[in-house]
Amino acid sequence: MYNGLHIRCIYCVKQPNSFTVFFSTECCFSVFYVFPGGRAHFVKMTHWFHRNPLKATAPVSFNYYGMITGPPASKICNDLRSARTRLLELFTDLSCNPETMKNAADLYFSLLQGFINSVGDSTQESKLRYIQNFKWTDTLQGHVPSAQQDAVFELISMGFNVALWYTKYASRLAGKENITEDEAKEVHRSLKIAAGIFKHLKESHIPKLLTPAEKGRDLEARLIDAYVIQCQAEAQEVTIARAIELKHAPGLIAALAYDTASFYQKADHTLSSLEPAHSAKWRKYLHLKMCFYTAYAYCYHGQTLLASDKCGEAIRSLQEAEKLYAEAEALCKEYGETKGPGPTAKPSGHLFFRKLGSLVKNTLDKCQRENGFIYFQKIPTEAPQLELKANYGLVEPVPFEFPPMSAHWTPEALAAFDLTKRPKDDSVKPKPEEDVKPVKEPDIRPQKDTGCSVS
Repeated sequence: MYNGLHIRCIYCVKQPNSFTVFFSTECCFSVFYVFPGGRAHFVKMTHWFHRNPLKATAPVSFNYYGMITGPPASKICNDLRSARTRLLELFTDLSCNPETMKNAADLYFSLLQGFINSVGDSTQESKLRYIQNFKWTDTLQGHVPSAQQDAVFELISMGFNVALWYTKYASRLAGKENITEDEAKEVHRSLKIAAGIFKHLKESHIPKLLTPAEKGRDLEARLIDAYVIQCQAEAQEVTIARAIELKHAPGLIAALAYDTASFYQKADHTLSSLEPAHSAKWRKYLHLKMCFYTAYAYCYHGQTLLASDKCGEAIRSLQEAEKLYAEAEALCKEYGETKGPGPTAKPSGHLFFRKLGSLVKNTLDKCQRENGFIYFQKIPTEAPQLELKANYGLVEPVPFEFPPMSAHWTPEALAAFDLTKRPKDDSVKPKPEEDVKPVKEPDIRPQKDTGCSVS
């Protein structure tokens, strides 16, 4: 038993000044460094991420009776219908991996391109761009959807969901048992891919919409920016875990933690002008992560100061870490009590949170002991200013582009869509205010005692 966790030893490797003990808990495979006298140092970090729900959409049949005058057009519509259905199914399929998701998304997007760009001339819009009405809900706005008769709206909305899938895949993988180094890298890469998709949608496609995004909707700049920044921050959490595991210099870890806290603070500020009823829970998460990683920064900065024989300043830095950790703990409780989109969870019970509390306490105790025996330095009244900038490990989004138009789109196929035969009665178009059924997402419950909740 260690910090409330039931630990099963797998094997032990003797080293000159310690034993490296490989073990498993109910949560994950991890590593202890055990030093003489039984003192153990836990180096593997676990992760907990907030996730908003997937966007839901109304069915699209791609049936254009009367307009289709040849087999090539009929095949494209059938392929579009099946590709869209398949992609929507994969969003909630726990066996889906990034390769499967990419292949399915590329297939659908390459077919959809013919509804957006003219065949043979990507600078001209397709004659089919405005023939179909698409309806999508938003991650924060409940079940009442937005609707636009524009294939670009469909491209953006489906792309948004693909990005959300990558974040949820990363979250599931980060919380699984016996996560390997390669899987940790996949978590890191998935978050960077998601950030790249969100960024590409904002910069290259949302400006093409004829109807601007409504305030508080997913395609509005504030929300897109918040998703990009959150993905970067969470990917840097994985970087920090790796830096701790490999025993990099405390100064580097402190700088990475400080940059990560700054990311979370920026994302929270981006959402500050949104309606609290929709954004309050998400903002609690961003705020608590900001406090949490600022505490990490002060904790490791204190280690750097101690190594420079600045024990008094180190104690003050650790005291600041202790204060911020307490703030984060209070925010964890508020997060659990706040209503809104996202999972029901108690972050303060999660292993990722409890570990920092132990680290701060043990490091502060060490600094106080050494100051009482060796340094006898005065403790400053003001906390040290963190002027830290990491030169390594900073996360940038992976550049993203939609696939080129499918080879099935030929001049003959496009000509087989005869818009002069389009029905003139538009009364059958769905109303934007009609509800769309929410996506039934897999219920991933945390395992006992691990604190590794994945939503």
